[in-house]
Amino acid sequence: ELTGGVIVAEPIKNTWPNEPLVARIDRLGSAQWWAARSPSVTLTRTLADYEKHLDPVLRCSNSLLLIDPHLDPTKRQYREIGTLLALAGGRTPAPRIEIHRVCYEGSGQDRQIQDVGYFEPRFHNELAGPLRTADLQAEIFIWDDFHDRYLISNLIGISLPNGFDTTQNPNAVTRWTRLGRKDRDGVQREFDVAAGRHKLQCQFTIP
Repeated sequence: ELTGGVIVAEPIKNTWPNEPLVARIDRLGSAQWWAARSPSVTLTRTLADYEKHLDPVLRCSNSLLLIDPHLDPTKRQYREIGTLLALAGGRTPAPRIEIHRVCYEGSGQDRQIQDVGYFEPRFHNELAGPLRTADLQAEIFIWDDFHDRYLISNLIGISLPNGFDTTQNPNAVTRWTRLGRKDRDGVQREFDVAAGRHKLQCQFTIP
């Protein structure tokens, strides 16, 4: 879907005075299509809303980084991540998919650091099937620590306050914000192994 208009100088607008898609550059604030644009969106924390808003990103991106410190496909709130990733499949070449999470579970005094062999079977058991069906692979990166949650692709960067978890509560909402190009590239560099910003604990590929 393409939403927008044509920005013109005053003489051109005078030629199309009743066309709402044509707006004077010095009066953009009064154009409805200009005022309606937003760098953020409010959505429910459901698979249906995630699919609705991420469908073009997942279908068209050449690379996808899912960055969520607590993403674990065996946990109830992340059980639908395989279905979401499958939207990126069915094309050649397949996109490069990376999933980034931390090496511990819990927080504060309840934090438990897991050994390097803990996460691979959990990701493999839940994601190998959906990924294989969609002709996809995912590289999993387990880091020492980080906090913020993002979806980074070659097309867009999105800040996700609640990550990729879903809920059955229809009243639970979240607000996603589009990152500027500089910040998007900065997040991608942060999770590059060569950058050394975080300490990599282990890395594996599914399936």
